[in-house]
Amino acid sequence: MSMFLDTAKIKVKAGNGGDGIVAFRREKYVPNGGPWGGDGGRGGNVVFVVDEGLRTLMDFRYNRHFKAQSGEKGMTKGMHGRGAEDLIVHVPQGTTVRDAKTGKILTDLIENGQKFVVARGGRGGRGNIRFATPKNPAPEISENGEPGQERELQLELKILADVGLVGFPSVGKSTLLSVITSAKPKIGAYHFTTIVPNLGMVRTQSGESFAVADLPGLIEGASQGVGLGTQFLRHIERTRVILHVIDMSASEGRDPYEDYLAINKELESYNLRLMERPQVIVANKMDMPESAENLKVFKEKLAANYDGFDELPQIFPISSLTKQGLSTLLDATAELLDKTPEFLLYDESEMEEEAYYGFDEDAPAFEISRDDDAVWVLTGDKLEKLFTMTNFDREEAVMKFARQLRGMGVDEALRARGAKDGDLVRIGKFEFEFVD
Repeated sequence: MSMFLDTAKIKVKAGNGGDGIVAFRREKYVPNGGPWGGDGGRGGNVVFVVDEGLRTLMDFRYNRHFKAQSGEKGMTKGMHGRGAEDLIVHVPQGTTVRDAKTGKILTDLIENGQKFVVARGGRGGRGNIRFATPKNPAPEISENGEPGQERELQLELKILADVGLVGFPSVGKSTLLSVITSAKPKIGAYHFTTIVPNLGMVRTQSGESFAVADLPGLIEGASQGVGLGTQFLRHIERTRVILHVIDMSASEGRDPYEDYLAINKELESYNLRLMERPQVIVANKMDMPESAENLKVFKEKLAANYDGFDELPQIFPISSLTKQGLSTLLDATAELLDKTPEFLLYDESEMEEEAYYGFDEDAPAFEISRDDDAVWVLTGDKLEKLFTMTNFDREEAVMKFARQLRGMGVDEALRARGAKDGDLVRIGKFEFEFVD
């Protein structure tokens, strides 16, 4: 059996920037050569690219970590290190990408070839040629490369289909799909024959075409996690028209009208906006005894409960077995699709604002806390990035970092918190003494 996977959680890590280097020009007959160390190369991005040949997120079941290459170190003669190539990750059409920590949607990838950078590589560190000044013409300072962005992502696949077939198990959805398209879904005389979504293309006699998805049968409580349907309700979200298939012969002993109400309740409970989509009632199995009488009762109940505001859904009696009424149903569906716009899947509140990969000006530059061992701990994105990019092998670079901390107000803040001369201060795994 082919496996279908429509959710996955992965980790991505962009490449670090290459380190800048300290070097000096030493050539015969060239006096006062000066600094000559080049910058490091940029780290590689992690880029998602839509591949129409993929149908599931199965590849992400076995490979959950994606790491781009880091940039090369700078070189002498002021030459830059080589930038790393981007890591390309192929995903199927209809993949929604969320930040696993915030729950915000980063992007919705629906077009073949569409690209999105999910993690940006760090810039290369500056070589000592960048730090030369009239006061210090031969600096022994260089920067380490900037760390690449790292994040955890939640992927959701919502298949691309214009029309979705919904209904209880064994109402004939798979049979209908097999008759109106060239799809070959598994069909059997038992519940839950369909355990993965099936997709097929329909072409009407008038030349119109559209994609139809047959989704696993829903049951009461599906929106709360009962049965198989809960796993696949998300795939209805992209459809523009819903074909609600009902077994009008009541061969399972259920009342067709109660089936209609129950399925709509599940759709509404899962996502209220699904009820905005136009719905067509497909009265299936009309070749069976008592179907005609059941359809008459169904129409009477539907009309009796009409609220007078929403338009009554169209009802098309068909038989997938004898192919009765299929052409009328397909033509009406194509006509409905022509006048139905695409529905916006996500509100702005669900979408993450355009990513900004610099410092947040409003965020505090650093925070101070104290561990149980009485060590003062400094944290903060800006401070930690400066720390990571400092080359502690060079005394000048260490002194520069100390001046940066003082300029950020770290010394004053520690003093105000009660730090005394000789107290230990920790940044990450690095510890140093506080000098008052």
